[in-house]
Amino acid sequence: MTEALRRADIQMIQRILPHRYPFLLVDRVEEIDGTSSALGIKNVTMNEPHFQGHFPGTPIMPGVTIVEAMAQTAAVMVGVAMDLADKDLLIYFMAIDNCKFRRKVIPGDQLEMRLTTLRGKPGGKVWKFSGVAQVDGEMACEAEFTAMMDLPS
Repeated sequence: MTEALRRADIQMIQRILPHRYPFLLVDRVEEIDGTSSALGIKNVTMNEPHFQGHFPGTPIMPGVTIVEAMAQTAAVMVGVAMDLADKDLLIYFMAIDNCKFRRKVIPGDQLEMRLTTLRGKPGGKVWKFSGVAQVDGEMACEAEFTAMMDLPS
């Protein structure tokens, strides 16, 4: 992998993931080490639609969207490592395990998501990942999740 492919900006992310506003939840992926690990960045802003109702006057990023942001980071990592840009990749959750929330995530925070592959290999459909999401070095969420990657024939 070349140094240029060790990162994914928003243009590359959109070439790998099918997600779009309001459900594209990762802004940048850095430190991509093949299919082993990566660091995803999500800049949390008040103009995201879930803050209108979660909760009025006290905006808190829903936990499920934090887990989804970690999963999107993992998908970008694998997509970059396996050169899956523009390949119509779809990814489906199969399981979420050992998920814990430790801190609120609010507008203005920068969510840093460190993902590690626990199981999976190029060419395989089923992958398992471990993720930790932090804000300012403080853990916000940790989870393990299994996903199936589906490439059209």
